[in-house]
Amino acid sequence: MTLAQPPAVPDPPPSELLHVARRMVWFKPPEETLRDPVLLLCHAMTYGTPRDLAVVRRCFDDDALRATLRAAHPGIFDPRSWTYWHVVLDMQPTPPLPTRRFARVAR
Repeated sequence: MTLAQPPAVPDPPPSELLHVARRMVWFKPPEETLRDPVLLLCHAMTYGTPRDLAVVRRCFDDDALRATLRAAHPGIFDPRSWTYWHVVLDMQPTPPLPTRRFARVAR
């Protein structure tokens, strides 16, 4: 399997995408969020309203959303959203949710 390129934010980003970035990743400035499109898309695909997702779908194609699922940050997707997007994007079977990995400390 070949991994797709990471999603690219349109340049310049539409103002409506900046609004979605501000709403979805409230703890970072929208310009910073747009530098990590996977973070933005993970949040939008999990917490976005239909209006947010309409903006996302205008700015990113299905390949960008698939790349997001392949590179998803752990701890953002819930099981329902994870499964939904894998079905919608024809990425079956749905793999397990991403998990955090912690370094082992030698004792």
